[in-house]
Amino acid sequence: MDFLKSAVASAISKGPPFPYTFGDQVDIDQSIWKLYNGTKREDGSNCSIFSFDVSANKSRLPLAKNAVKKLRTLRHPGVIKVLDTVETDSYIYIATERVVPLRWHIKRKSMSPETLKWGLFSIAQTIKFINDEASSVHGMLRVGSIYTSESGEWRVGGFEVLSNMNDTEAIIYNYGSLVPDSRRYTPPELTNSGWDSIKKHPIYATDAYNYGTLIFEIFNGDFTGSEQAGQTKNIPPSMQSSYRRLINSSPKARLSVGHFLEQGRRNGGFFETPLIKLTEGVDNLGMKTETEREEFLSDLDELSNDFPEDYFKMKILPELLKSVEFGGGGPKVFSVVMKISTKLTDDDFEAKVTPVVVRLFSSPDRAIRVTGFTDLAPVVREQTVKAVLTIIGKLSDRTINGELLKYLAKTSNDEQPGIRTNTTICLGKIAKNLGVSTRSKVLIAAFTRSLRDPFVHARNAALLALSVTADSFNDDDCANRILPVLCPCLIDKEKLIRDQTNKTMDVYLQRIRKSAAAMPDTVLPPPTTGEPASSSTPRMSTPQPSDAGSSWAGWAISSFTNKLAAATGEIQPSGATITPDALLTSARQENEPRRSTQSATALHRQAVTSPAITPKNTSSAGHSYFEDANAGEDDLEAWGDMEEDSFFDAPSESTPKTTTTSSTVTPLR
Repeated sequence: MDFLKSAVASAISKGPPFPYTFGDQVDIDQSIWKLYNGTKREDGSNCSIFSFDVSANKSRLPLAKNAVKKLRTLRHPGVIKVLDTVETDSYIYIATERVVPLRWHIKRKSMSPETLKWGLFSIAQTIKFINDEASSVHGMLRVGSIYTSESGEWRVGGFEVLSNMNDTEAIIYNYGSLVPDSRRYTPPELTNSGWDSIKKHPIYATDAYNYGTLIFEIFNGDFTGSEQAGQTKNIPPSMQSSYRRLINSSPKARLSVGHFLEQGRRNGGFFETPLIKLTEGVDNLGMKTETEREEFLSDLDELSNDFPEDYFKMKILPELLKSVEFGGGGPKVFSVVMKISTKLTDDDFEAKVTPVVVRLFSSPDRAIRVTGFTDLAPVVREQTVKAVLTIIGKLSDRTINGELLKYLAKTSNDEQPGIRTNTTICLGKIAKNLGVSTRSKVLIAAFTRSLRDPFVHARNAALLALSVTADSFNDDDCANRILPVLCPCLIDKEKLIRDQTNKTMDVYLQRIRKSAAAMPDTVLPPPTTGEPASSSTPRMSTPQPSDAGSSWAGWAISSFTNKLAAATGEIQPSGATITPDALLTSARQENEPRRSTQSATALHRQAVTSPAITPKNTSSAGHSYFEDANAGEDDLEAWGDMEEDSFFDAPSESTPKTTTTSSTVTPLR
């Protein structure tokens, strides 16, 4: 193989420029050509290269020259498309579209019967054109001269002896027998009388016989000789009668390929199939009426998965995209586009579908702009959500924060768990594109709702999204709205969720710790100037060393007395004026006979007990301080409905009736 490549490269260097690079050699039937995969140097596009070595096949040089001439001049969709040719004294190269020998598919039996019928239909159209419009004879029609393109369409090659019957010096008269393996496929009348006798028979006779042998070869794998002509093994029953007429031993009694094509296209004929009907209608899809378009789409939906996938991707899809964008195909065509697009690779989707979808967002047809998110087919809704990541950079802020979020809110509640999960992932990835004013509100609402999703992967997606979007929330949101809803996930039934919750909580706890470290120690005002700077008698609000073993309640009371001592204003009971200093002095006097290690509960009771005088009038400052106990109820509104949370429903304790007035302790915050 390396030797062949070096020989080819050497020949190219000595001849005219050939802007194509040779790749691997492709195995083909007996032929005067060698076939290589190739690429165009200019853009790297794929091609095939047919190579003829002049020095090794001088006797067949006229066949190669005739093939080059006919491929250049005979243009038809069913003929191999020629890109370039080069002829020198030592070699002939023909660069064509990338093709694969049909023999490969026949050997592997990789094509369904419907696909085989579609291919035979295409070949019949091409041969009819050669016989009727071009007044020519192909002369070597067989599986070895048929190729498939990248789109899966069948192409006719093997033009070595293709001749116009009006030409008195046609090459087929003298060189027909020089074609490799010609004896196996030669019609009986030419075997007996020679190729020169072809001019005595109908122009279609030779190709009709060879088309019949092609049918047998396609459905059975091989054609060994004329003894198999007329056998109907494995040939579809509806085709057998017409097939026998193609193989008739009398040239004049044979059915032409054109008539065979007409019989197959009759109502109920063997060429009346959904795939053939589809291929005929796709080229002018944009010109169809609405009724015709509906019928075409219905036929498209009937096709099963065993039809040629490459044809759908490379032929049907581009025509549908053109119909949607320019031909008024509407949302139904677009839904079919998205269905076919699920079979594309990521690169193909990016190159073929994404640009059109981006342009469709500016379409005046409102149904097209929104149908993806609300389509009845789950696969369309899911692919639309995924497409958001591709087009988000092309959308305006108004569209993102308005229309897009509205439809993502619907898909986040979709009945399909996979769509809900992908919506959460999508929101996490487009968080940076959302407006600052709506970002935290939308993300917190979406992610916290997903944490309660019964689908485990939806919950996991919410945890992952919260981890990567932590910078989108302020400290208050992290502490008050996110961390509390993460806690129930710590005891989720799924270990996957429990593990990820721990990781996510670590992210937010580190964030809170870092923020708390930068906060001041206290926001309480400093002591008033009238208070002594130091005192030998310790204040009740100052924790003493002897209180080191006190419970957390002791610290709560200390915090309370700090507030009491720092409060400004006076509490005025009727008939007497009691200042904060007097209250502290009274407390010290009552404490002197007692041990300093008394319990926090007793200390609290002494600190908050007032004289047995019922107060009638209090100052506004004191009143506002003691009413601060009810303020905690308003703070809980940010948590949502907490009625079902027993943690916040503390049991009430009955207070014994006494003659003294007791204060309510504000919960520690």
